Amino acid sequence: MIDAHAHLTDRRFADDVDLVLERARHVGIERVLTAGEDLASSEAALALARRHDDVRVAVGVHPHRAESWNDDVARALAELARDGNVVAIGEIGLDHSGRSAPLEAQERALRGQLALAQRLGLPVVLHVRDAGPRVRSVLGEAGPIRGMVHCYSEGPEELPAWIDLGCFVSFAGTLTYPGSDRLRQAAAAAPQDWILAETDAPYLAPQNVRGRRNEPLYVAATHAALAQALGEDLGILAGRIALNARTLFGERWGTSPARPAS
Repeated sequence: MIDAHAHLTDRRFADDVDLVLERARHVGIERVLTAGEDLASSEAALALARRHDDVRVAVGVHPHRAESWNDDVARALAELARDGNVVAIGEIGLDHSGRSAPLEAQERALRGQLALAQRLGLPVVLHVRDAGPRVRSVLGEAGPIRGMVHCYSEGPEELPAWIDLGCFVSFAGTLTYPGSDRLRQAAAAAPQDWILAETDAPYLAPQNVRGRRNEPLYVAATHAALAQALGEDLGILAGRIALNARTLFGERWGTSPARPAS
């Protein structure tokens, strides 16, 4: 199994991240993608990946931190992305919940990072909260891109539009919640070669451990919920999801990363 999205540099992992990763390995998690939220957390994520061979990194500026985006940050992220542990630009996107950065700053950061990903030939990890139509519009204007919609939260009707844009859809622990019927309908309708599974740790622990700090090991619950929704054997589906991650993130995802020249 893989965990396609987590935040291992969150302060809630400050004291035991090594043990967290060991627990994940013990239950068969072979890769974890940890996503940056700004330049500092992207640097910290890369430092973590340099210590753990099974961790990969997305570097980027989250919409909550969009006002920190500028040319200097863009150059610094591009330099980080030279490292073989970096497989994507993220977490980037739009958040229309009213609890994020000003929308103008969010769009400026999103467009800038889409351009950065295109220039570097990397996929993107997208944060989409109450903003699906607008994110799809911006992606359409940006031109060819590949990526993943992390913590997918829309229904089955929106799936084809994301896939047409080249985006995998990643399901999180929310799929296991009693009130997530529409999300389970989306999972049941999703083509198996376009799905991923994640925790978004330390957030969104699955129903069986809801209220606790989420960890990569709990991605097993999301895999199980996806298998049930799709009527698929869990082992076969886990292999399919792992292959999807390799397809999206490329050779850096599945091989020992080469260090950039100094």
